Amino acid sequence: MTRLGVLTMALAAAASAVHAQVADIVLTGGRVWAGPGTPVTGPEAPSAVAVKDGRVMAVGQDAEIERLAGRQTRRVALAGRRVVPGFMDSHTHFLGGGFELAGVQLRDAGTPRDFTRRIGEYARRHAGQWVLGGTWDHELWGGALPRRDWIDSLTARTPVLVSRLDGHMALANTRALELAGVTRETADPPGGTIVRYPDGRPTGILKDAAQSLVERVIPPPSDAERDRALRAAVDHALARGVTLVADMGSWEGLATYRRAQARRELGLRVYGVVPLASWERLAELVAKEGRGDHRLFWGGVKAFVDGSLGSTTAWFYQPYQDAPETSGLVVTDTTELWRSIVSADSAGLHVIVHAIGDRANDWLLDTFRDARSLNGARDRRFRIEHAQHLTPAAIHRFAELGVIASMQPYHAIDDGRWAEKRIGPERLKTTYAFRDLLDAGARLAFGSDWTVAPIDPLLGIYAAVTRRTIDGATPNGWVPAQKITVGEALTAYTTNNAFANFLDHVLGTLEPGKYADLVVLSEDLFAIDPVEIEKVKVDVTMVEGEVVYQRETGKGNR
Repeated sequence: MTRLGVLTMALAAAASAVHAQVADIVLTGGRVWAGPGTPVTGPEAPSAVAVKDGRVMAVGQDAEIERLAGRQTRRVALAGRRVVPGFMDSHTHFLGGGFELAGVQLRDAGTPRDFTRRIGEYARRHAGQWVLGGTWDHELWGGALPRRDWIDSLTARTPVLVSRLDGHMALANTRALELAGVTRETADPPGGTIVRYPDGRPTGILKDAAQSLVERVIPPPSDAERDRALRAAVDHALARGVTLVADMGSWEGLATYRRAQARRELGLRVYGVVPLASWERLAELVAKEGRGDHRLFWGGVKAFVDGSLGSTTAWFYQPYQDAPETSGLVVTDTTELWRSIVSADSAGLHVIVHAIGDRANDWLLDTFRDARSLNGARDRRFRIEHAQHLTPAAIHRFAELGVIASMQPYHAIDDGRWAEKRIGPERLKTTYAFRDLLDAGARLAFGSDWTVAPIDPLLGIYAAVTRRTIDGATPNGWVPAQKITVGEALTAYTTNNAFANFLDHVLGTLEPGKYADLVVLSEDLFAIDPVEIEKVKVDVTMVEGEVVYQRETGKGNR
């Protein structure tokens, strides 16, 4: 090679090295929480972030980050705002949320009259279509369960199946029951209950597995309808700073995500979890195609032990105080569930199981212990979804067994309005036991359970830190001994969620080399009164260095 050629190569390498040090985006003049251990005040607290090629390039003070900017670098003036890693939601029903956005809205229906009126108006506007969605809460009007006779006169020819907010109970009108063939002679299915009038006729309320009696006759949505629901859900989530969701979904849902991914239209990261009963099919997919990539990935299976507290179907050792005839129910045969958990774990799959009552959690912890013993040591990251009501002994077992408590803090300030009438003051002491679990060394991963609760991590942080019930009745917090700090709640929505979804090597903190998934908040969560957190807004959401949501504000980006 000639001397000129050598010189040319050297100059090109030097130019490339200089180019490599120029950031694509710099965010300066703010307050950056890069992850656990980040100073939040004082001279060592970082104020700026540099991003290159979709990854975090550097985090530090304004002056050092400014040195990484070039003429083509985009600049974001933070004006004192707080930057945090992108929020992750460890537990959603994401496509269902997209459909819910277009369905009848009953979440804040405060009276039977309002509940009935909204269903009737929706049925008139959508004549001939099933009325679905809802997320109603009968506790808002004193606890009386709705009945089909409330709505039949308004929906005579229109089938209705509207769910309670927890998804463990639904109301069907007479037309829907007729289409499903549900009569007074229909027996309760295993793991479910048909609520009945005194003469044995169904009232329309179907609990847990009984919902499937009607669900099976609802026409399935088309691929196009699923795709529209996904786009709506993604836009809704990104506006709230959510950059990753774990969807407790279905194979149809996973196919929807794969279509979007193939079109490069999946705007956030998705962990597509499928039913445990199909673990062999998932194991075959993993063997054939791997587990996806960092935008769409799979490998997790989900199951249920019990129902919910609101539906009096969560499985407890002792009966409910307001329903002493029951201590809840098991929605999956425990022999079969144990076998499936152990088998799926032996195949190397990620086992994720719903348990709410104290007896359900103890049973599941025992089963996870058995699976670990039978299948040997590996990095399995078992998760218990909800982990709401625990015995004192169970709290320590989470850490001992390395089981992740995948919890939804908004449920605490929602259920806290009425939970004591269900289970009494003693069992409340270890209900949504965030503080006790952390003190015992357990790992918390936070989510929403959307559409059961809003997919809004800021509301979840507010709930975990203040524990103020949504009715305003507990200004000092419901079971205040279980409050946690802002930093701990942020960790549960970022760092710990990355771990809970096997992505901690590329997500969860703002460290050089990790993806630049981040959120710019309108206020500094560490500086304001915690009771103001629910008013904080997401100003900017970035996924892999790309601005995917920006709120109109007076604080400038340039």
